[in-house]
Amino acid sequence: MTVLRHTQRSGFPATLGTAFAVLFSACIGVAQTPATRPVLTTVADIPLPGAAVRFDYQSLDSANGRLYIAHMNDDHLVVFDLATRAVLANLGGFRRVHGVLAVPGANRVYASATGDHKLVAVDAHSLKIVGQAGPITYPDGIAYAPLQHKVFVSDEHGGVDAVVDGATNALIANIPLGGGAGNTVYDPTARRILVAVHRLNQLVVIDPAKNSITARYHLPGIDDPHGIALDLEDSVAFVAGEGNHSLALIDLKTMRILGHPYSVGDDPDVLVFDPVLKRLYVSAESGTVTVFQYRNRALTLLGALQMPHAHTVAVDPRTHFVYFPLEDLDGHPVLRIMQPETR
Repeated sequence: MTVLRHTQRSGFPATLGTAFAVLFSACIGVAQTPATRPVLTTVADIPLPGAAVRFDYQSLDSANGRLYIAHMNDDHLVVFDLATRAVLANLGGFRRVHGVLAVPGANRVYASATGDHKLVAVDAHSLKIVGQAGPITYPDGIAYAPLQHKVFVSDEHGGVDAVVDGATNALIANIPLGGGAGNTVYDPTARRILVAVHRLNQLVVIDPAKNSITARYHLPGIDDPHGIALDLEDSVAFVAGEGNHSLALIDLKTMRILGHPYSVGDDPDVLVFDPVLKRLYVSAESGTVTVFQYRNRALTLLGALQMPHAHTVAVDPRTHFVYFPLEDLDGHPVLRIMQPETR
């Protein structure tokens, strides 16, 4: 156990997905073993609107059965119905959209229109834009602090976490990080914001009430930390390093790294965790999706998939379906729906 040094301050063939299933042999770390069967199989490939260009973040709203998908290079936000497996809307007005976050309790969906240097607020019922906040140099990942009704936005190139008032949609603060902002997430147990900081290789803690940094934790073995996922039941965080295709497992109570870093696909981007199955999915810019089983404070490698441009992933904790928007299959964008092997 490594101490983190702390300093104050269905249009396409379903068989295609299975054909891409491969074992992931470049593995290091604790409790990693190779898979003997595909860890995910394709259920359906659903055609998506727009051009065959890059997608980015997704946000799954289980309560309302929706999946919001940032179609980054198409400048649209796709709204997908999980029950009917149909596109409900394809919303324009989101230039170079990166991040997206559904907040059902506030009836809002937030998206980072990076091309306009703004955070955009959408009414979840009407699907109309109701506010914008900025300027933010390069808005990316998004987190929401419900008690303060504030939105925290990773400004990757600006080196800050931008803070937006959810009631007025006004930019109210910029919190200097000292490096590029990776993903920003809310930890509801400790009521704090966590930000991965590039170059400094730190996990930074922000008090959402005061808009200030309360602690910095160094991440040895993790270069340019970016993606973050949480297991709230067991109070652990998963943080991936873009610079050295690494993954750390962190105890959120002690802020210690558990074991040694694990290996994932090159340039890991988005992480999601299924809290019921205890499955972690790490999607990378290389198209590698690495799947781990979490148990007893350690991760076991189940295997990996290789899919074109599969750098973004979402999971439904009710059905355990896993969602991958793929930008170009035979010249068309599709949403690949997959199911895990649970035997």
